[in-house]
Amino acid sequence: MASLKKTIEMYELDVPFEAYPRLKHYCQALWEINQDLNLTRHTTYELFVTRDLLDTIELSKLIPEGKEVLDIGSGGGVPGLVLSVLRPDLKISLTDSVGKKAAALGQIAEVINASVEIYHCRAEELLEDFRYDYSIARAVGPLKKMGVWFSDCWPSLGRLLAVKGPQWLKEKSEADELELLKQVDVRVLTEYEVPGVDWKSVILQLKASS
Repeated sequence: MASLKKTIEMYELDVPFEAYPRLKHYCQALWEINQDLNLTRHTTYELFVTRDLLDTIELSKLIPEGKEVLDIGSGGGVPGLVLSVLRPDLKISLTDSVGKKAAALGQIAEVINASVEIYHCRAEELLEDFRYDYSIARAVGPLKKMGVWFSDCWPSLGRLLAVKGPQWLKEKSEADELELLKQVDVRVLTEYEVPGVDWKSVILQLKASS
């Protein structure tokens, strides 16, 4: 198996030199915990780089310096913990409603010395008391579910950046039919190739209508 550094270089991803060791430690810590707790299916550097790291890099390009960011349903720490390594200027909070996953996030964050806040709760509960500049979401549910979850808290989410695959148009149609996003502006911010598959990923921005 190629090293993490060689895999990143093979796909020509732009990663700061100082991030390499922390990303490696992240993978090692995540995969060790993953043996007992199902946090990820991406247990090779190839999958980590072409899925998790690629998505996080694309997200990082869209968030200005110094912003407060909420990672919704952080799971194994993608994208939130990985983003904290790539963008130490950001103030990042992670949330997961599953206690074991939230505890695992704390363990991994300690290993990689990540300066993040971790909350064991649903994001909408947190949003009753906090407001963020940006929120990020990846593999947490279809747009219609987001429309239900966040119906009362879109302003607190700031700009929600959601990583989606080729089904996003279908998801949006379903949400529109149910009028779940009528108070939300939705637009595509970026679209990019994903190695090894024949479709592109997109990052949507969902923001409360003015």
